[in-house]
Amino acid sequence: MTLTDSLRSGDRVTRERRGFSRLSDLLSRRENLERIALPVLWLAAIIIFGAIEPGTFLNVRNFQSIFGFQGVSVILAIGLLVPLTTGDFDLSVAATMGMSSMVVAVLNVNDHWSIGLAILVALGIGLVVGIVNAFFVVRIGVNAFIVTLATATILDGLALAVSNESAIGGISNSLVNLTNQEYGGLPVSFYFEIIIALVIWYVMVMTPTGRKWLFIGRNAEVARLSGIATGRLRASALVIAAVLSAVAGVVNAGTIGAADPTSAAVYLLPAYAAAFLGATTFTPGRFNVWGTVITIYFLDTCFSGLQLLGIANWIQQIFYGSVLVVAVAVAQGSGRGRRKRRRQRVDDTVGASTKVSAVTDSAIAASGALSGQGVHGA
Repeated sequence: MTLTDSLRSGDRVTRERRGFSRLSDLLSRRENLERIALPVLWLAAIIIFGAIEPGTFLNVRNFQSIFGFQGVSVILAIGLLVPLTTGDFDLSVAATMGMSSMVVAVLNVNDHWSIGLAILVALGIGLVVGIVNAFFVVRIGVNAFIVTLATATILDGLALAVSNESAIGGISNSLVNLTNQEYGGLPVSFYFEIIIALVIWYVMVMTPTGRKWLFIGRNAEVARLSGIATGRLRASALVIAAVLSAVAGVVNAGTIGAADPTSAAVYLLPAYAAAFLGATTFTPGRFNVWGTVITIYFLDTCFSGLQLLGIANWIQQIFYGSVLVVAVAVAQGSGRGRRKRRRQRVDDTVGASTKVSAVTDSAIAASGALSGQGVHGA
């Protein structure tokens, strides 16, 4: 190869690398669009329902309802995120929440315990549930799906037993007033959920523990071989989920001033739908706190709009079920697409680097050959 041919090849490779750079920029923009897609859809839903029912949907009280009465759902879904990040499905979170609410009601109303002590017992039950789940999942090695499904069934039965299969009202006004006291048009439960979201976000994103949870969820065996205490961290995730579920139960009891032994089950599907749909935004492919929070408000906005249009309440279950299926499908499809794009970037980068090295070596060789001919000729 002559020096001229080598230089031409180098120009061609440079053009290829520029084309690859443009392709990388395009893919980066696509990923950026994925990050904001859900907030954009939320805004679109507000615009659409606002245009259809401007007098009722765009009412201040409607938005106060959307933001102010999702504390239970937000806390429950945030608690669920932690074991999901480590790769464990916890199906007992809603049942733990229901049992916590019922314990507060039974102890405070039927047994006349102080509300503070009733709350402590309810939170203690959440802690015990988390420890039991962790023992069977981590120590015994039973699949988390099976263990938590069994735990949920047991808790549902216990809630019916302690309540004599009936709802209990009349919970202490101190808890009800505290939970529903409004500041800036929003109840205390809203600010409480935001505080919990900030704490869990900080732990998951800013601490070594959160990064280890993520590593375990990606590949638990590789994490274990890397020296990470996978068992202890998985156990901590299950305990945190149960305790936060119990907190959600206390907030639920304070919000409505009563407890129903059969009402908790309806919270499980929305929590999973929020977690999986939230994983498609902000940090696509990763369970994240703020994506989950936005998803809950997005779903409630849609359901509120559908109610104002006269849609029957049973549509809610169909809506949440459909959202969960679509969210999981989108999350899996996006994940495969991202992995494919990463592999393509690596392959293109390696290929381009190889071409540049080959052209450079050829150019050096050709230059050396020409220099040698010149010396020989002299």
